[in-house]
Amino acid sequence: MKPIFLRINEICDDDVKFLLEKFMRFIQAEKGYSAHTINSYRTDILYFLDFIFRSKAKIASKQALENLTIYDFRGWLGERIFNHNNASNARALAALRSFFVFLNRNNLLLNHEIEKIKTPKIAKPVPKAVDLIDINKIFAAIPEFRKIAWEAKRDVALLTLIYGCGLRISEALSVTKTNLETSQSLTITGKGKKQRMVPLLSQITKKIEEYLALCPFKPDRDSVIFLSKSGKPYTRFDFDKLIAHLRKNLGLSDTITPHSFRHSFATHLLEAGGDLRSIQELLGHESLSTTQRYTKVDKVRLLSVYEKFQKR
Repeated sequence: MKPIFLRINEICDDDVKFLLEKFMRFIQAEKGYSAHTINSYRTDILYFLDFIFRSKAKIASKQALENLTIYDFRGWLGERIFNHNNASNARALAALRSFFVFLNRNNLLLNHEIEKIKTPKIAKPVPKAVDLIDINKIFAAIPEFRKIAWEAKRDVALLTLIYGCGLRISEALSVTKTNLETSQSLTITGKGKKQRMVPLLSQITKKIEEYLALCPFKPDRDSVIFLSKSGKPYTRFDFDKLIAHLRKNLGLSDTITPHSFRHSFATHLLEAGGDLRSIQELLGHESLSTTQRYTKVDKVRLLSVYEKFQKR
């Protein structure tokens, strides 16, 4: 069978080809999509037009597209299930939905049936935890990279806070002196402005105090404590850059990011016998099912150890 691009004249008429090209120009010029994305969108839409051509036993015309019902779109998705995964189907549906939304908004064609179709659920990837040996390597490398002592203390304190309390990077960067007034716990405002309390271990408090003692800037009680060399709030971008540099120089996995230390906090707690409900509260997860993903991490790590043992 000829490639789908060479069969365009067989599956749709000139009006539909015009609409498709108009949409392609739109996502290139207005949306700024990459050549790869544009090619993927074109391919997905052409395969949909081919499905219409085969299922209706006639060439896809503007009128045929206007008369499509939700059952036609479901039929197309149903056919894809046999040889495409949910991620691929979700992407194809997004391409097709964008095409019809563009046509509707510009009064080029009227059909809102695709908006009734739900996007297939995509399984979330299992979180990647950082091994303790790699965490120690990163902590040891920070003072070597940061030549100014107070900046090194800041980055060590920030990373200790993220890993030791299981915080998101945004949560850690928003910590103020007021938050630290209760030395044994930390009140965090997370997603959806929901507050939670996490234990503040003495090792974490010590690292923060060491940083604040050397910091040339003295933040107010209600100001964030982590500052840049200009005295402005330290940014996620700057910390991301630091972790990426250390990761590369130490030859560590590309999956290591500031957020992966939060995953490590949960995984290591689970391995130490922590219960899911407690870990859920510490992480601020609204649903237990989100926290349950860490049980998969634990199983993966156990299987990895088992396989190494079997090879001995």
